[in-house]
Amino acid sequence: MMRTLFTAATVIFWLAVGTFWVADRWIAKDTVEHDLTAADGTWTLAQIAGHDRPEDCWMAIDGAVFDLTSYLPRHPSNPAIVLPWCGKDATQAYHTKTKGRPHSSYADRLLSELRIGTLKRP
Repeated sequence: MMRTLFTAATVIFWLAVGTFWVADRWIAKDTVEHDLTAADGTWTLAQIAGHDRPEDCWMAIDGAVFDLTSYLPRHPSNPAIVLPWCGKDATQAYHTKTKGRPHSSYADRLLSELRIGTLKRP
């Protein structure tokens, strides 16, 4: 009787472990697929709009998507100038500095380092 109980308990234990392992792999697969969708680098304006705070600032400029979060504290002028454009298409603002002046080629190089993808147009 004890041997049968031990065998049944062992089988049930390993079935439970296997079930959790399969469930974990299945959930991890879904997560990886979701991450790959994000990693393919296409973002909609609706997705970008969710990143509209100083601690999470994304922008679309010229059809590309940039994460400027880490750069905001280093921006040469007051970062408050950039904040209204977080979560939006900031193409015109970038090209005119909102005052009719273009950014420098140095700024373009910095921006290329912050690129995370492409803007998906509807």
